[in-house]
Amino acid sequence: MKLLSALLLSSTLAMVAPNVWAQANTIPSQPHLLVKGSATRTVMPDRFTVKVALESVDPRTDVARQRLQGNNQRVIELFKRSGAIAGTVRADNLSIAPSTHYRDGEQVFEGTRVSRQLEAAFPTVEALQVFLGGLEASKEVQVRTAAPSYAGEATLRAALKGEAAAQTRASAKGLARAYGATVTGLYSISDVAPSFAYGVQAGSWPDARGTSDYSDARPMDSVEVTGSHSANAPGVTGELLTAAPITYTENVYAIFLIQDGP
Repeated sequence: MKLLSALLLSSTLAMVAPNVWAQANTIPSQPHLLVKGSATRTVMPDRFTVKVALESVDPRTDVARQRLQGNNQRVIELFKRSGAIAGTVRADNLSIAPSTHYRDGEQVFEGTRVSRQLEAAFPTVEALQVFLGGLEASKEVQVRTAAPSYAGEATLRAALKGEAAAQTRASAKGLARAYGATVTGLYSISDVAPSFAYGVQAGSWPDARGTSDYSDARPMDSVEVTGSHSANAPGVTGELLTAAPITYTENVYAIFLIQDGP
């Protein structure tokens, strides 16, 4: 019964603590266990996205539009020749607006600015490099890469959540058994770390190594450039774009109700 009394006291203190009034209704009044499950998987990215900004300015609106449309067609064709993934090629709506600048404190009309954003993803860094090598960038054609990603991220995260949830159940049963108690049911489950009077604050839950996990590992902000050359991309010269693996982590926090005895 000492275990039940201690756990009940812990729950009571958590409910009356001034800094957790907002969360008091999420803590059960009966004896319980708060456990964390975590699942991690590291994968190689398979989506390498590039974005191209097109812009043309001319006093004659139709001239600016035709010049942009010419650049647009060349980029789209290069997307296809370089092996862009079907369904990832996207073109924003055409934007037309006045273009001005200031000269000696006065606003001067330059003409009409016509702009559009293009985007596509490639399955390999070699394919992306082929595209970049064939693109003629200029004042009217600006290019940048986005963070590499993994096409199966949503499915992977769902699987990781399932693994993390299963881990909470196993942990709860093991802890209860070690203290001669039995898990009687699930009170709550969440993927957001709680902030109760357990000495653990949201976002700083210790992991198995004793360190704190403040957030999921995030993909790199952009592809890295190394001095290596690709042996699998004939005709591609210069530096090879590479990307580091992406690590996905899902955490689940659960409160299980327990009772003394088997």
